[in-house]
Amino acid sequence: MITIYHNPRCSKSREALAMAEQFSHEKKLALEVIDYQKTPLTLAQLQDLHRTLGAPVSAMLRDNEPEYAELSLAQADDAALLAALAAHPKLLQRPIVVYRKRAVIARPPQLLDQLFGN
Repeated sequence: MITIYHNPRCSKSREALAMAEQFSHEKKLALEVIDYQKTPLTLAQLQDLHRTLGAPVSAMLRDNEPEYAELSLAQADDAALLAALAAHPKLLQRPIVVYRKRAVIARPPQLLDQLFGN
């Protein structure tokens, strides 16, 4: 199973989705596509995703969005950042792809090659 947290309006996310679709087709794997703005992640899901990513919580946020500055997140702790992500899904970095209990923020999408073992 491959899961991609996707924003269809983002070109990098669309490119990563195409790569994930091709890989899932070749390997005959299920692919779950989650438009995280239409189906926001809960705080618990974000905490799990953070653990799977193994990256700082700050890496999960889009710091160029107006909400990031409006909420004064630059100096926020991890709990506040995760709460902000739960309340403002637009802040989630994209795309995030999960495969075999590992995850990557696929910016650039070529990072999926490492995740998929290519």
